[in-house]
Amino acid sequence: MQTKLFINGQFVDASAGSKFAVLNPYDNSRICDVAEARAEDVDIAVDAAAKAQKTWRRSDPSQRGRLLLKLADAIEANGEDLIQLESRDTGHPVRDARKLDLPRTAACFRYFGGMADKFEGFLPPVYPGYINYVTREPVGVVGQIVPWNFPLMFTSWKMAPALAAGNAIVIKPAELTPLSTLRIAELMHEVGFPPGVVNVVPGYGHTAGARLAEHPDVKKIAFTGSTPTGRRIVQASASNLKKVQLELGGKGPNIVFADASIPAAVAGSAWAIFHNQGQACIAGSRLILHERIADEFLERFIALAKSIRLGNPLDEDTEMGPLTSKQHQERVLNFVKVAREEGGEILLGGKAPEREDLVKGCFVEPTIVRAKLTDSVNQEEVFGPFVTVTTFSDDDEALALANGVKYGLGSGLWTSNLSRAHRMAREINAGMVWINSYKVVHPGSPFGGVGESGYGREMGFEAMLEYTQPKSVWVNIDAQVAPHYQR
Repeated sequence: MQTKLFINGQFVDASAGSKFAVLNPYDNSRICDVAEARAEDVDIAVDAAAKAQKTWRRSDPSQRGRLLLKLADAIEANGEDLIQLESRDTGHPVRDARKLDLPRTAACFRYFGGMADKFEGFLPPVYPGYINYVTREPVGVVGQIVPWNFPLMFTSWKMAPALAAGNAIVIKPAELTPLSTLRIAELMHEVGFPPGVVNVVPGYGHTAGARLAEHPDVKKIAFTGSTPTGRRIVQASASNLKKVQLELGGKGPNIVFADASIPAAVAGSAWAIFHNQGQACIAGSRLILHERIADEFLERFIALAKSIRLGNPLDEDTEMGPLTSKQHQERVLNFVKVAREEGGEILLGGKAPEREDLVKGCFVEPTIVRAKLTDSVNQEEVFGPFVTVTTFSDDDEALALANGVKYGLGSGLWTSNLSRAHRMAREINAGMVWINSYKVVHPGSPFGGVGESGYGREMGFEAMLEYTQPKSVWVNIDAQVAPHYQR
């Protein structure tokens, strides 16, 4: 595996020779040591990107697209390698990495590979005697910061549209999970991306991330992570008024109406919160149940949660692996303590498993808590296999509960009433709404939130807009109509 920085087409040591340990969350054993980028390394990477971008932006868009398509093929050809690497580094069960993470990564690069030479400007109707055309131009050097929960997939979400649009990038994977991003860089080098177009600088947020956010030659910063860190990035971006794109926290409402298919809603709601150990910004972390079906739903939901197989993420039978770090495990378990202090009722879980093969790892049992809307566990993002339960009596109350938080990223609802489904989708304050499903994503559909969940969108046509800026060009085709002083 690659463990060095990737700058200007080469894997290199950090300037200061510094490294940090990457741990396997299953047993907290050391996987390897990775070079730690600091401010001076970020400066070198930005310089390389700035030089490469001058040529990359003028390259044939179809050539950029072909490279992205070749990369998608290379990802699939090296799929098992990436799956094993991602599972060891993050704790994702291999069955999920194989079914979702890898295919979504390849699909994203392939989608934007096809988009590269099809992203058009437009010709607005203007005054007689003039032609006005509007082009979309790349922003320039883009800084990208990838979180630790889905590093392989989010690397593609960040890289693919930026590169298709003609930008060069400096990307900082999280210090907890840098390995799959470095492997992607290696594959990009192999398929022929020009030196400097992509640079990877693993490091800590307060050093490498902060320098990337404030760097005067970085024209845009794209960040996925916590809301407090997003605020600091906005402040740092003021140094040169760079564009900022933020995909931040979430506290997704998942509403189950009395007319829903209970078996489907139970299975879908479990997936919404327990997939990837609940470490997803879009997780359906707030179950909002109609009071008429709440008891039946919870009986089934608790039984399903009890049956989820925890274990080594490399085991094909494991359905839920460890959280990604010991620190995060402690944070999630602390929310159980907070829930009890605020009068919440622990219906299931609320502790680390005691099985001998799991005690060394960062595991938390599936946890279900009955809590009030005003409780901290219903207002703050726990980011673990931790779901709250509240009940409602009518649609208006359900909507008030759904919109009663500061976040607005993902949301879901389960009903057989089509009219209600569309009405609620319109009124829920969120960037995404799933009806009779949850956590379905596609590279052609925009992904992002409102409120304290951030702004800007990943994926889809919207992502190309995020990584470009419009230029309006006026052409006078009739000198007689031009406004000018006559002499």
